[in-house]
Amino acid sequence: MALTLGAIVLNVPDTGPAADFWREALGLTADPNNPDYLAPPPGTPATSVHLDSTDRTHLDLWVDKETSTPEAEVERLIALGAERVEDWTYPPNADFIVLKAPDDTIFCIIT
Repeated sequence: MALTLGAIVLNVPDTGPAADFWREALGLTADPNNPDYLAPPPGTPATSVHLDSTDRTHLDLWVDKETSTPEAEVERLIALGAERVEDWTYPPNADFIVLKAPDDTIFCIIT
């Protein structure tokens, strides 16, 4: 195969604070030549692409349940500046929690 998923691009109002949040939230490393490009740690599993005709572009963050819990990760991200999206309409038996980063980027913690 000639193509691989190289990056997910998030449109943010200010890349500096956004880079700080996502670097801490996901344990990413900034590229020394381009601090707006954040790379995952070596050995990180590949990212899946989920296609959905009704939802907006966002990140789904999966919790490693051997080392943490969804609620612990939600609280950790809130401590980094994220907020719960209180007015989100959840389907019955939702398996996710919707948060927004300090730059208002919406993302989900999958439970």
